[in-house]
Amino acid sequence: MASTSQLAQTPRATAAPGEVLVIVCAGVVLASLDLFIVNVALPRIAVDLHEPDLGRLSWVLNAYAIVYAALLVFFGRLADRYRRDRGFLLGVAIFTAASAGCALSVNLEMLVGLRVLQAAGAALLTPTSLGLVLASFPAERRAGAVRAWTATGGAAAALGPVVGGLLVSVDWRWVFLVNVPIGLLALAVGWRRLPAVPGHDIEAPDALGAVLVTGGVGALTLALVEGSTWGWSDAATLGALAAAALLLAGFVAHCLRARSPLVTPELFSTQGFSVASVITLLHGTAFAAMIFSAVLVPQEVWGWSPLRTGFAVAVGPLMVPIVAFGVAGRLIARFGPGPVIAAGCLSIGAGTAWFALHVTAEPHYATAILPGMLATGVGVGLSLPTIMAAAAGSLPPSAFSTGSAVVNMIRQTGMALGVAIVVAILASAAAPVTGFHRAWWTTSALTVVAALVALVGLRVTDGEHV
Repeated sequence: MASTSQLAQTPRATAAPGEVLVIVCAGVVLASLDLFIVNVALPRIAVDLHEPDLGRLSWVLNAYAIVYAALLVFFGRLADRYRRDRGFLLGVAIFTAASAGCALSVNLEMLVGLRVLQAAGAALLTPTSLGLVLASFPAERRAGAVRAWTATGGAAAALGPVVGGLLVSVDWRWVFLVNVPIGLLALAVGWRRLPAVPGHDIEAPDALGAVLVTGGVGALTLALVEGSTWGWSDAATLGALAAAALLLAGFVAHCLRARSPLVTPELFSTQGFSVASVITLLHGTAFAAMIFSAVLVPQEVWGWSPLRTGFAVAVGPLMVPIVAFGVAGRLIARFGPGPVIAAGCLSIGAGTAWFALHVTAEPHYATAILPGMLATGVGVGLSLPTIMAAAAGSLPPSAFSTGSAVVNMIRQTGMALGVAIVVAILASAAAPVTGFHRAWWTTSALTVVAALVALVGLRVTDGEHV
């Protein structure tokens, strides 16, 4: 096992830092795209696999979300202990093989099982990919690299409905097959070019801590994604929430007492990481609520097809990399991360407020949806990469992968919460449009809170910018 000093002396591979970023972003695209691309394929899957039960069918989505969120921290800790390049390639290989299996599924049980395997691969490649980026770039360039990594993943996730609509128009199996060539290319190039980044001389992941956090996050995500189906007062939902509370409380208590905890309390002792984690939860909730409702309205209220809906909302995701790469860095250098994150959150809030004020039962894309999508796209481009950079900038080298896994786990939990909030609000509304308006005002309120936390909590000393 290599120590930190040995890591610094490890000869660099032929790949330059920029090449490493491109290679790992291919893996991130796979994991992020799959969070949303499958949604639009569910009706076709139901017909082809002869599965009319929507409750059972929803596990194609829920199994992935639950397992992905639950395994992130455990795999992140493993990634800090062992070689990150091999961990990343293993994650991509698992994800790619599972994707091919999903495309060949002959029944729902087979598809759900392979989605679980897909999620495990995604949970391994996500923290190892960011760990590779942080280890490959010098300290002064890490923030920009993290912003690029995050913007790529965020754009891929938001473009999921667009890509899904295009692929489903051919065959739902292409939703999974599209991952195979990307994964194989990332494996081939990564095997030859990724630098060997050895692990740190840290103890193996704490077994009890791993069980507690995996079970706790899994139970919480299960309650959030199934609460609207089971009923929020149903014994199953309340039982899952109670189990999550007990397991996560036990995890926190164990981390405070254990000799080698899965997540060290010192990780949250830095203001940048702890504040960024809070913002991540709020931002993830608002982001998921925004993109979920924006995709749902044209289909459920206006009767548009998935393909038409995908193209209608594509302008927002397209703004993310443009703003993240072309604007955010210069603004951060001038104002610091707090104001930039706040501006981005408020822009998302302005976009959802626009939806609430202008969307009606009659389809008016140019005046009701387009301006809001532009505002939310700009907001995500400013805020999301900057939040991740603020969190990553506070991490020591021995916790690059663990820390990034914690932040991504928090974000995935927030995203599950955002979808659950929208579904719960819609279920309680007398009319669909009224429900969407309430959901958008709730989303706007969340972004205001996130902006305030960023302004108050993130401080940058002279000469130090995230």
